[in-house]
Amino acid sequence: MKKIVFIIVLFLSFSSCKSSKRAKNKNPSSREIITKKNKEDLLVENSENIKNEASIEEETSKSRAEYIIDYAKQFEGVRYKWGGTTTSGMDCSGLVYESFRAYDVILPRISRDMAKQGDKISLKNVNTGDLLFFKTGNRRNSINHVGLIISIRDNNIEFIHATTSKGVMTSWLNETYWLKAFTEARRIL
Repeated sequence: MKKIVFIIVLFLSFSSCKSSKRAKNKNPSSREIITKKNKEDLLVENSENIKNEASIEEETSKSRAEYIIDYAKQFEGVRYKWGGTTTSGMDCSGLVYESFRAYDVILPRISRDMAKQGDKISLKNVNTGDLLFFKTGNRRNSINHVGLIISIRDNNIEFIHATTSKGVMTSWLNETYWLKAFTEARRIL
């Protein structure tokens, strides 16, 4: 009996950092309200905004990414807890989910489902705020880990994530373990 309990506990501690909780938007006021406008209003708005549209969009995305990164960094040192999303314990997808949710970006709660969001990008094109996805451990047949890029220095990517052994921490993608487990990068913002 002790052996079975030990095996179950061991299995749970080495399982991926995913959760079966479904994401729900608890803040209905964060949804956009779309109103109808006549064609003249739209043409005037479009001609006024066309010059600065690209720079405004880029500035907004960068600002939001920095806020999300700063929010995620607040959890550094929090212990690992499968399915956790609070300072009393957190898993990798919980960290990313909560960090984006804090700034009204709702993602799926499970890392493999997050990997279906946004646009797939190459490593040479990643920016801070982009997500890295991994296939780790014995479960290399599907994505089971996610990290948030917090800095890029000398072509090396630093990301924040939650590991079963050390909780919420930062790592570098050029570390052998993470480089071998890396699967893809995606841009959400």
